Amino acid sequence: MGTSRKAAALAAVTAVASVVLWPGVPAYADRVRNAEWHIKFLDLPTAQRITKGAGVTVAVVDSGISPHPDLKGNLKKGTDILSGGDGIGQKDTSGHGTSMAGIIAGHGRGANDGVLGIAPEADLLPVKVLSDEDNRDGLPAGIAWAAKAGADVINVSGAGIQSRDLNEAIARSVKADAVVVAAAGNKADVLLFAYPAAMPDVLAVGAIDQNGKLASFSRTGEKVGICAPGVDVASTGLNGKYLLNNGTSAATAVVSGAAALVRAKFPELSAPEVVHRLTATADDFGTPGKDDQCGYGVLNVVKALTAEVPPLPVGATSTGSSTAPDTSAAPNTATSTAPEKKPDAEAASRSRPATSTLASVAGIGALVLGFAVVAAFRVARIRRRHSSR
Repeated sequence: MGTSRKAAALAAVTAVASVVLWPGVPAYADRVRNAEWHIKFLDLPTAQRITKGAGVTVAVVDSGISPHPDLKGNLKKGTDILSGGDGIGQKDTSGHGTSMAGIIAGHGRGANDGVLGIAPEADLLPVKVLSDEDNRDGLPAGIAWAAKAGADVINVSGAGIQSRDLNEAIARSVKADAVVVAAAGNKADVLLFAYPAAMPDVLAVGAIDQNGKLASFSRTGEKVGICAPGVDVASTGLNGKYLLNNGTSAATAVVSGAAALVRAKFPELSAPEVVHRLTATADDFGTPGKDDQCGYGVLNVVKALTAEVPPLPVGATSTGSSTAPDTSAAPNTATSTAPEKKPDAEAASRSRPATSTLASVAGIGALVLGFAVVAAFRVARIRRRHSSR
């Protein structure tokens, strides 16, 4: 291994997701839906009456996405960067990419069973850049491939080091008008801030818990643009199973799903304008205005789909400035040629539970099959778990 590769191995970070596995059988699928506290927190039923993300493609640049009943129909043929472009990206050996996919676009197994993602009708494009056996840094190539493939949103629930290749990949994404959403990183990570999250034109995401508080592991800094649920987030796992995620990786997937909804509702908006709409409608967090914890605030999906948002100021970047929306005005009703264009629904206040709904899942201890730490975008394999309490 050359000096540069060794440096990459020491510096690479991962938005770790600690997981608890459930059997992937119908008897447990209903309990998984009950465990998705972020559905109520984000008022997803209201948001999904407006749009479910049909016609939008979200690339998941991760460990691949394995087939799962809750992703059937959404999962498309992607690529495996590790094999030099061979394969379709649907062989996930770590489970990280599969879990991110469920958060973004899971549709469950029925009306109330299985994982319900943020944008359940969006397409998922798997871009495999990590495996347990081969840890080459394929992140830049994966992002560039996703942009060339026409992804509307590129989810990067992990990170690497800053490099010329990564700079070029983000530049290609900007040129392709793709929204790039990336994890801000976790405090146990070895870098001060994650890349590409720290880069211009990338929306960096932090995590909050069930009480709307900043997650103990969520990395802070001026690059953070927005926060979303990232503690005990239920999702799809390998072999049809389910799991819980803890990390800014999960929060990133939530925001990518929201970006897909915005792109479906407002197909005329450019990528910077989509990011601007997400940050401008976020609920302020902590100190008034932008802060180092959650940037412009906590994701509010309903407001992002219904509020009248001032245009992005000329010369401003979507990740560097934002303007508060006039929520009293009528929603934007610009004409659309998108596959899905439904009448706007009235925005509703989100109900934020004081305690985790996981407590209502009776007998959860009996369902635990094992614990694992799923790492994404590592060059050096570092296994660890973050406590969410």
